[in-house]
Amino acid sequence: MIKKILIANRGEIALRIIRALRELGIASVVVYSEADRETLPVMLADEAICIGAAPAKESYLRMDRILSAAIASGADAIHPGFGFLSENSRFSSLCSKCGLIFIGPSAEVIAKLGDKAAARECMKQAGVPIIPGSDGAVMDVREGLAKAEAIGYPVMIKASAGGGGKGMRIAYGPEDFAANYESAAAEAEKAFGNGELYLEKYLSSARHIEVQILGDTFGQVIHLGERDCSVQRRHQKLIEEAPAFGISEEMREAMGSCAVRAAKAAGYTGAGTVEFLLAPDGQYYFMEMNTRIQVEHGITELVTGVDLIQEQIRIADGRPLSKRQEEIRIAGHAFECRINAEDVKNGFRPVPGVIEELHLPGGNGVRIDTALYPGCRISPYYDSMLAKIMTWGETREAARMRMLGALDELVIEGVPTTAEALGALMTTEEFIRGGVDTGYVDRSENSL
Repeated sequence: MIKKILIANRGEIALRIIRALRELGIASVVVYSEADRETLPVMLADEAICIGAAPAKESYLRMDRILSAAIASGADAIHPGFGFLSENSRFSSLCSKCGLIFIGPSAEVIAKLGDKAAARECMKQAGVPIIPGSDGAVMDVREGLAKAEAIGYPVMIKASAGGGGKGMRIAYGPEDFAANYESAAAEAEKAFGNGELYLEKYLSSARHIEVQILGDTFGQVIHLGERDCSVQRRHQKLIEEAPAFGISEEMREAMGSCAVRAAKAAGYTGAGTVEFLLAPDGQYYFMEMNTRIQVEHGITELVTGVDLIQEQIRIADGRPLSKRQEEIRIAGHAFECRINAEDVKNGFRPVPGVIEELHLPGGNGVRIDTALYPGCRISPYYDSMLAKIMTWGETREAARMRMLGALDELVIEGVPTTAEALGALMTTEEFIRGGVDTGYVDRSENSL
């Protein structure tokens, strides 16, 4: 049995994992950078090991230092959280070579699904609907122009490696293709060390729907319903909800079954997310599969009662899933708002600083995932997310009103945040009606 887990991450997800390990009676080890020395995960983990300077490339992306810390601490396994090395197949492989359990799918599966072009081909062979696009990676601008012409503009230029909205650009015609191609390649190279790109037909007015799946080493794969992640800016999610509003039970079941089929085709084990684009005509298409826990996993936990972090650990420990598909029930509705340290009026520019005052909302149906405390420093080296506020209600409207109350109660002083802007978005007529598409924030931005 797994008795000690090293957490190769920081912030609220590291704290979330520490809490899950406490409930399971498993010891926790957290690694940290010099900038994170006085953070809550470092204070609350059973052990903490400094692995380098503040920049991620000198700490949280240093595989050698993380593996050395795991071995030195006597850890049995490594939980990568999300971001950083969570979808790095080489890291997964090195964990195995060092006799450590990587809490996630195998290196082979990560590599296959992490290469978005290869993942498209895998899904195509499994009969999963895919967005029209290039059959593989596009090697240069000239080849890209030819393929874009065949696909038909507008096209989405996307990084073959990575995710999180990085390395993505929309080209509306041949006149802006080259600039967007070069920009996407440079961003992908910087973010993932791989500037390879592929093309997809850009679907306007589409919704971003993702299905949470779990697969164990015994061949069982189940889905836990879907989340609507359409409220996003520059491909970065801002508000998520579960279940997706306005989707029929027939479509919900079809998308869930399709996600299970996709996971089985890839030989998937662990927690993962199959992401779809839902077109206005009701047709849905595979977009990508994330081979890790998602930032927004908490709202699925609120509506299903399943602890996804603990399920990840059960699977990694060689145990079967705790529930069968027929035991999964969706109860009520949940929202998540990502509270970021950003200046909304200045293009959502990240703003580091010190938290001078803090009051977190509470009450029935309110969940806060955060590592904030008064006096803590928000570093310029990492993601700007401060907290995730989640609310549950028996109905969508009850959950929405509870979220508005929580946002109104929230007090964070010392850095600007997105809280007020997210509350404003949730009071618009379009949002209240439900079913907003991925262009919703861009249309609303002038009023924020």
